[in-house]
Amino acid sequence: MSELVKSIREKYEATLDAIAEAARRSGRPANQVKLVVVTKTQTLETVQAAIAAGAKILGENYPEEGAMKIQSLENFSAVEWHMLGHVQSRKAQIVAQRFDFMHSLDSLKLANRLNRFCGEAGRTLPVLLEFNLGGEESKSGWLAVDEANWRELASEVQQISALANLQIRGLMTMPPLGAQAEDSRPYFQKLRRLQEFLKTQFPQLNFDELSMGTSADFEVAVEEGATLVRVGSAIVGPRQYK
Repeated sequence: MSELVKSIREKYEATLDAIAEAARRSGRPANQVKLVVVTKTQTLETVQAAIAAGAKILGENYPEEGAMKIQSLENFSAVEWHMLGHVQSRKAQIVAQRFDFMHSLDSLKLANRLNRFCGEAGRTLPVLLEFNLGGEESKSGWLAVDEANWRELASEVQQISALANLQIRGLMTMPPLGAQAEDSRPYFQKLRRLQEFLKTQFPQLNFDELSMGTSADFEVAVEEGATLVRVGSAIVGPRQYK
């Protein structure tokens, strides 16, 4: 086993242990939480090492970069590829054709384009609806800071639910970056309240998945109900920008 694989495996397993302990603290079974290893900007060598180390789900933020890796590593068919980042409408076709799951559906316009391209490709894409709970202009997602305004979101959720080639599976958020992991807790709690609100509004839909938590705060996210945590640097090291 290469040193890189060994190093990533140790950190991957340590992260799984931390997830299991956080789940135990919140009275949940550890198998309710899936670990997405974030490989954006990482080299193909590092991604291959992550797969060899046991990673089952890989997350990418940039459609072209992700598609290149998916094509280069197509022999690793057991791996799921998740789109995590904001997707421009003009890049929707890449996501529709290449990715297995999308965390970051953030507009009706994008939903319509994804639906069209999925139809052309003969695919159904599971998606999470991304919500901006902190009001930051730099963050994507439907603005959902004020709980009193949540009913206004219902119309677009309804329209997305009617798209034949998209399958709503839950919600996602990226809280404002705090100095400590605890700073994220109120936002994770709010996403769970939004989940419960949408379940009452749309009992026929599936909102079971909650994608929240990164290397900085995934344990808090698990305590607050995350079913998908997105961990990159804590497992594969810092981002590798060219």
